[in-house]
Amino acid sequence: MKVQTKYIKLIIFIIAIIAVIIINHHYKLHDKIHNLDDFKYMIGDNIVKASIIYIVITAIGSSILALPGVTFALFSGILFGPILGIILCSVSSTLAAIISFLVSRFFLKDTIKPLIEKNKCLNKLLFQDGNKNAMLLLMITRLVPLFPYNIQNFAYGITDVSFMQYSLYTFLFMLPGISLFTIASVGIVAENNRSLYFLIAAVILVFVLVISFLLKKKYVNNKSV
Repeated sequence: MKVQTKYIKLIIFIIAIIAVIIINHHYKLHDKIHNLDDFKYMIGDNIVKASIIYIVITAIGSSILALPGVTFALFSGILFGPILGIILCSVSSTLAAIISFLVSRFFLKDTIKPLIEKNKCLNKLLFQDGNKNAMLLLMITRLVPLFPYNIQNFAYGITDVSFMQYSLYTFLFMLPGISLFTIASVGIVAENNRSLYFLIAAVILVFVLVISFLLKKKYVNNKSV
């Protein structure tokens, strides 16, 4: 019975993905969400309404439509400025990550995890050492915004990382990357203090690279000795 249930979940997930692809293709949702003018039109002059619209669109766009999270970080800076932009993008990106994580954990874990465990490298990376490797991977991939955001979210749902740990670490370690792109986008459109925004973005970039190097040196290199 359990075997049948896990495959039923997988089938439902696949059908849902196909449905999203068909709907997206029919209504061209990718193009509409990527259109900055549409965002501005929906926002109007109400900052509360604007914030809610942005959070909903970012959460849905990043989790369900698999749109690049960097796009929404850039939009948040242009639309809301550096401070509110960082806050809104952090909240919505974390929400999107949580949605994908929960979907993956419920629909995919029972089916995909046994297959991954057969691979020695992936099994060691994601499931052994009491989830320490998976948590380290989570920190690094969230800190350095170069890894596919949506694939990460689904991948961590298959691991045994707890929901609370995943949510907290995702929020904290995405902050530097979100701040980097948001402040850089503000610098692009700013009429004043443009150099200051770019300088702050550069400092954050250096911070991200240094922390990533230290994490790699402390955990990855030590394990290989």
